[in-house]
Amino acid sequence: QVQLVESGGGSVQPGGSLRLSCAASGSIFSINAMGWYRQAPGKQREMVAVITSGGSTNYADSVKGRFTISRDNAKNTVYLQMNVLKVEDTAVYYCTAEVRRSIHSVPTDYWGQGTQVTVSS
Repeated sequence: QVQLVESGGGSVQPGGSLRLSCAASGSIFSINAMGWYRQAPGKQREMVAVITSGGSTNYADSVKGRFTISRDNAKNTVYLQMNVLKVEDTAVYYCTAEVRRSIHSVPTDYWGQGTQVTVSS
């Protein structure tokens, strides 16, 4: 199986910073895209940022210029640096990875358990 374990969530005041990490482990042949999604209470899960294996990135308009996604392919780890945090960034953040478990397998999306980010004064 494949496990994604997130860390780095917590509480911060508006304008503060947090860095999320997500490490994938298990039966992994290769990982295509990795990304971060978030879900606030009463709202649908939304894409925050994604990064391909080659390093191309895509961001939600609401976080452009404030958040930076990066990855370490050797460690199967994706990061999300979040700066100038706003109250509206409060949500559970989930990482995802598109994993190929063998050379013959179809890429499958896996999700982490989520980590809470709370921004409040």
